[in-house]
Amino acid sequence: MIRFVFADLRRLWAGSLVVVLLVALATALGVAVTLQERALRLGSARAADKFDLVVGAAGSETQLVLSSIFLQAAPLPLVPGKVLHDLAEDPRVSWAAPVGFGDSFDGYPIVGTTVGLIDGAGGGLAEGRAFAAKPEAVIGSAVPLKLGQEVKPMHGMPGEGGHTHAEIAYRVVGRMPPTGTPWDRAILVPIEAVWGIHGMEAGHDHKAAGAGDDHDHDRDHAHEADAGAAPEAEHDHTAEPGHAHAEDHDHGHDEAGPAALGGPWSETTPGVPAILVKPKTFADAYKLRGQYRAGATLAVFPGEVLTNLYATLGDAKTVLGAVAIGAQALVAAAIALVTIVHVGQRRRQIGALRALGAPRLALFGIVWSELFALVAGGVMLGLALGYGAARFLSALFTRQNGVVLPVGFAWADWVLVASLLAVAAVLAAIPAILAYRQPAASALRA
Repeated sequence: MIRFVFADLRRLWAGSLVVVLLVALATALGVAVTLQERALRLGSARAADKFDLVVGAAGSETQLVLSSIFLQAAPLPLVPGKVLHDLAEDPRVSWAAPVGFGDSFDGYPIVGTTVGLIDGAGGGLAEGRAFAAKPEAVIGSAVPLKLGQEVKPMHGMPGEGGHTHAEIAYRVVGRMPPTGTPWDRAILVPIEAVWGIHGMEAGHDHKAAGAGDDHDHDRDHAHEADAGAAPEAEHDHTAEPGHAHAEDHDHGHDEAGPAALGGPWSETTPGVPAILVKPKTFADAYKLRGQYRAGATLAVFPGEVLTNLYATLGDAKTVLGAVAIGAQALVAAAIALVTIVHVGQRRRQIGALRALGAPRLALFGIVWSELFALVAGGVMLGLALGYGAARFLSALFTRQNGVVLPVGFAWADWVLVASLLAVAAVLAAIPAILAYRQPAASALRA
C-alpha cells in the first residue's frame, strides 16, 4: 500500500506540490509570528535585567527606557545635575551613572557616562582598560574598532547625520565583553567630554573635584598676577632651572586630572537625559522610585515599562495570530475541496481496485495516507520556513539594535503542531470515507 501511495504522489506531483506549499505558507505565518513575539519578549527582558532603576525628567516612561537602556535616539528633557549629586551620595545606592546622548560614529551611538557603568552593568572589560581621560573611549563588543584607533564624534544619533566635532577625537582604550544588549554597539566616553563638546560647563565643585582642578585654578590665578605686578617669589619660582612649576603641572595632569572624571558632582553639575541607578536592596529600589517619581523627576523600573509594551505586543500578536488561523482555515477548506474533487476524478481507479478485490479499509488507508502525507509535509515545511523567517528577522533586529533575540521552540509550539496534525488527520478522513463508501459497480460505470 505504501508503494502505491508514493507512486500516486509521484504521478500527481504538480497538484501535490501546490497543496504542500499552501499548507506550508499558512503554517509558517503562524509559527513566525509566535517565535518572533516570544524572542522579542525574552531578548528585551534580558537587555533590561542589568538595570534596576532609571531616573529622568518627568515625561514618557516608555521613551525614557527606550532611550536610556535600548539606546533608541530621541530627545529627552534633562534631569538636573543636583539629582545626580543626590543619588551618588545616597547611602541606599550602590552606583549611579549618568547617560548622555547626542553624538555617533559610523552608525554607532556615543554615550557619555562614567566608569561605574562599565563595571556595574557592562560586566567589566574583555580587553584594555577603562577610560581615564576625556579623549578616551571604551567600546562595546560589536563595534568594529581596535584598541588605539580614533573615534571622531559626529553630532546627532545614528541615522540623523550632522557635522563632525573637531574639538575632540577619542582614542579606544578598552572593550567590553558581549552582553547581548544594545550596549554591545555603544561607544562609551566620559560624560565630561560630552558636556564639553556641547558647550556645557562641567559643574564639579572645584574644592572637591580633585587636585587637577585646584591646580588649574591656581595656574590661572598666577597668570593673572603675572599680567599685573607678579610677586617676586612667584617670578623666581617659574624661572628656576628645571621648570619645577611645569613639572608639577604635568604630574597633576597625569594623576589628578583623570581622577576628576566621574564626580564628585555638585548642585551646579550639568543636566543629563537619564541616570541609571543600582540600589543596594529591593526595599531601597522601591523607596528610591517613590522618592524620585514626583515633581520634576521620573523614576521607573524597566521591567514594569516592558510589561506595558508586552501588552501592546500581545494585542498585535492576537491580531496576527487571528490572521494566521484564518489563513490556515481557508487553506484547509481549499484542500478539502480539492481532495474531494480529486477523489471524484479517481472514481474509476477506486472502482478498479475494488473489482480486483481490494478491501474497503485498504482504499480508506490509501486515500487517507496520501492526503495526510501532503498536509503533514506542508506542516513540517511550514515549521522550517517559520523558524527560518524568525531567525532572519531576529538577526536583522540584532544587527540594527544590538538586542539578541533568542529564537526557539517551546512546549506550547509542539502542542500546536500536534493540533495541526490532528486537524489534518480529520480532514484527510473526509475524502477517505467517501472512497470507502463508494460501490465498485457505480465507480466503474462513472
